[in-house]
Amino acid sequence: MRECDVLILGGGAAGLMCALTAGQRGRQVQVLEHAERCGKKILMSGGGRCNFTNTGAAPGNYLSANPHFAKSALARFTPADFIEMVERHGIAYHEKELGQLFCNESSKLIVRMLLDECSAAGVQVETGCTLQGIEHDGTGFIARTTRGKMRSQTLVIASGGLSIPRMGATGIGYQIARQFGHTVLPTRAGLVPLTLSGTHLERIKDLSGLSFAVEVACGKQSFQNQMLLTHRGISGPAILQISSYWREGETLDINLLPGQDIPALITRWQRERRDAQLSTLLAEWLPKRFAQRLCEHWLENRPMRQFNPREIDHLAATLAHWPLTISGTEGYRTAEVTLGGVDTAELSSATLMSKRIPGLYFIGEVVDVTGWLGGYNFQWAWASGHAAGLVA
Repeated sequence: MRECDVLILGGGAAGLMCALTAGQRGRQVQVLEHAERCGKKILMSGGGRCNFTNTGAAPGNYLSANPHFAKSALARFTPADFIEMVERHGIAYHEKELGQLFCNESSKLIVRMLLDECSAAGVQVETGCTLQGIEHDGTGFIARTTRGKMRSQTLVIASGGLSIPRMGATGIGYQIARQFGHTVLPTRAGLVPLTLSGTHLERIKDLSGLSFAVEVACGKQSFQNQMLLTHRGISGPAILQISSYWREGETLDINLLPGQDIPALITRWQRERRDAQLSTLLAEWLPKRFAQRLCEHWLENRPMRQFNPREIDHLAATLAHWPLTISGTEGYRTAEVTLGGVDTAELSSATLMSKRIPGLYFIGEVVDVTGWLGGYNFQWAWASGHAAGLVA
């Protein structure tokens, strides 16, 4: 039976960060990854350029049953700390928008950096190794794998969530959590395209590919960014963001002219463009085909001089609060993250260690902490992995 100090299940972002941090403390670390290579989610992130962090990452950018849980880890390993590592390895990067940092070249450089740091710290990384069972004998953990048994003093679960199963995502982390008496909060797809059905879908599905800026709200949360019309519904950054807050049965409230004083704009149209058709005016702000469709089904297309005050009020309200009834999401197949997970009430916010089983840690996506779109989830992976690696 092979032995080590720290056994980490999962060779993704959180697992590798935890491994290199623990290894730098002189701990004998073994990483087990069931896929044929590490960091598959890192590799596909950001269109292959990896949106590796966000300079504005703060606790308010995360969803959790306990909104305060992420504060400790995020404060102790900041975006600046990860940027320092990136710069030390000579990886060129740039800010795309809203604090999102991307590699200039390939996301492979981030994976290589993490593996190089692990190697320098003496970490053993084993890919293509599947866990068959795990037990705790009171003094340590014994893992049965496809390559034999391993014994460790501490065990770190960094197995990710259920999103993008084609990349090997499984629910094993949740199974292990339940095995050791942990509560797993209900999981669902997050940062995911939304689907429409019936009349709503029929009205816009042939407009697939059109993209434009909106401000979309659900409950008290709103985001301003691009919305993309698809053959099944809607996507784009604004929609992916709000999808994490949307619940079944809720309708989205979409401002089609974000940042504009819509009543003032309409007043100007009536004063200065009285003979212009509404669809013509809207096409100056929205894609022409969408403007026409809006006038076919939600508004009436006629010269501005023909609208009475009551109709003007309806026009302004529709543009500022276009209601879209959502039927569902594309699910884990295309979701970037998994909402829910291991209940933070049963973990230490400082170390990510279980309050039930000493020496057992949960980090990254498997925990009930989910970030916004734009590098926030990678920052949680780095921060939670670092926090556990300092003590595991």
